[in-house]
Amino acid sequence: MEQVIRDIGERLKGMRDVLNLSIEDMAVATDVSAADYTAMEAGEKDFNFTFLYKASTRFGIDLTELLTGESPHLSSYELVRSGEGLPIERRKGFKYLNLAYNFRNRLAEPFVVTAPSESGADVCELALSTHSGQEMDYVLSGKLRIRIGDHEEILNPGDSIYYNAATPHGMVAIGSEDCRFLAIVISD
Repeated sequence: MEQVIRDIGERLKGMRDVLNLSIEDMAVATDVSAADYTAMEAGEKDFNFTFLYKASTRFGIDLTELLTGESPHLSSYELVRSGEGLPIERRKGFKYLNLAYNFRNRLAEPFVVTAPSESGADVCELALSTHSGQEMDYVLSGKLRIRIGDHEEILNPGDSIYYNAATPHGMVAIGSEDCRFLAIVISD
């Protein structure tokens, strides 16, 4: 995992250099401090999905290219079998499987996300993030506690929620089992 973080950090630096952007420009674009951005670029600090999404958007490249160094090449369709997809582990225990990583010029980022069950998750303070576009989450199994702005909801299997992703939002699995959900991030 450490090598993956260093590789992504090198791609961050390479793209920033190619586009002649300063560390401060990228820190603002990704909503982190300049010191944190520098540490991420150096591969010394891990990054979350929102950071990666914002960085790829600012660079004008596909998220897959930032994660893997390769451009998506499919344009007609992409088939991803059950349990497959491009794995991303970018937030304390959350596991993402990108279901369209090889599809070129996609308008949405679909993921199957597994959020780990944690003790005290039903009352903890939720870490909130924002990004451009809209998002839809559909619970497959387990229970998901989600906060969007000042509102909190509990989602059960079969429940979905659609929201403006620029509104601060965060989520955590509650109950005794991990929560698996489909998350679709839609570009604006």
